[in-house]
Amino acid sequence: MEQYTAGRAAAERADTSYRGISARLRFAQKPGHGVPAYTRWINRGLARSVAALCASWGWSANMVSAVSAVVSLAGLLLLLLLPVAPLTGLLVAVLLAAGYVLDSADGQVARVTGTGSRAGEWLDHVIDSARTPAVHLCVAVGFIHFYGSDAWQWWLPLLYCVVSTCHFMSQILAEQLLRPTAAPSPSAPVPRGSVARSLVMLHTDTGILCWMFLIWGFAPLFLGFYLLMFAANTLTSIVSMTRKFRMLSLTERSTS
Repeated sequence: MEQYTAGRAAAERADTSYRGISARLRFAQKPGHGVPAYTRWINRGLARSVAALCASWGWSANMVSAVSAVVSLAGLLLLLLLPVAPLTGLLVAVLLAAGYVLDSADGQVARVTGTGSRAGEWLDHVIDSARTPAVHLCVAVGFIHFYGSDAWQWWLPLLYCVVSTCHFMSQILAEQLLRPTAAPSPSAPVPRGSVARSLVMLHTDTGILCWMFLIWGFAPLFLGFYLLMFAANTLTSIVSMTRKFRMLSLTERSTS
């Protein structure tokens, strides 16, 4: 019986078809603890299908990361080059959302193929560190088109750029500094994120930021929603960074 089970597991690992890889990906997902709703229930599901397709084609995780960067760049270029209009917003939203799906798919490809590496993780973070401020800088250019270079509104995306960049770096550095040196026990319980927390954190979701451009071209509506997103994310960032600082301080004391 044990030989049969081991043989079946080996056969499943050797199955490089879309269906076989998709089945294995169901058991290679990150926990949903603290993950905003769109990313948790929509983006990751779409990314699983994309990751299975890319892996069945023989793509590496780094190739998926590169395509993600190109797709996102295409969306940002449209935001800069096309007139401010609803159609522009639709195209930008679709491309940025597609780039976000691919950004989630690269990690899933790495896990299901066992090809994860520090170089790949570095590449993924570098792309994210460029994409995070680039979105708001492109919005700043659009606001100049909306309101003119003398209006106060175009300062808003510059402030949002600072907040989002600081929050991103805070998360990345905290993950590295708080990463345990020993591997977690296989029997250790996996934290489960509540539905309420995922919904409350929706304003921090990159997917919402992508689809926000559906109202690009409707200046007052976009400005109002963007202002609310900025205020909510600023408050969340302050709370999050304060908590991380305290956690790192406690860790420092416990090891001294």
